[in-house]
Amino acid sequence: MSDKDIETQIIAKGLTAPRVTPQHIESVIISEHYFTAASGVVGEAALLKAGLDYSEVPATLKLLTFCVLVLRNGFTVTGESACASPENFDAEIGRKIARENAVNKIWMLEGYRLKQQLSEAKPSLETTLPPHQLRLLEELAHLTEKSQKLNDFISDGNPTFMALPPDEQKLLNEQAYHMEEYLQVLIARVKKFQKK
Repeated sequence: MSDKDIETQIIAKGLTAPRVTPQHIESVIISEHYFTAASGVVGEAALLKAGLDYSEVPATLKLLTFCVLVLRNGFTVTGESACASPENFDAEIGRKIARENAVNKIWMLEGYRLKQQLSEAKPSLETTLPPHQLRLLEELAHLTEKSQKLNDFISDGNPTFMALPPDEQKLLNEQAYHMEEYLQVLIARVKKFQKK
């Protein structure tokens, strides 16, 4: 079952709690890069001026494809795809599999991040919080949801976003960035009162 199918089922069942969506995952990727182990060896050799030529690279390295995804915050994740039979090697399929494996790592990272934000926003059951701290928790939950929706909207594949004028796209990207900064401030404030 694909991520799209799962998302369709979640929506159909009316499950509305904060969650990581396929659109959110795509929105945090700012660039992707592909290469094979062979091209990596040749590139390294060129840098070292070793004079290694592509034909001298072991054939098996030409069957190992890497995908490097650069995320909005500068972090990188990698995915790999190895082909056992040279006759079956297809560069496009190798890139798709390597990308899917890299994206799976983002799901784990973003899932952890959301869970951490939710756990930090949830007060201890033994604690009775004053009204201003409860309001802060509500604000954090509300902003988390709004930030995720905006990130989903500005994801690379969204045709509505892509149809907007470039200056409006730029402003929405800036808004997403500042909302994330604001979110981190709220999280820091929540951490302070939860430690007391």
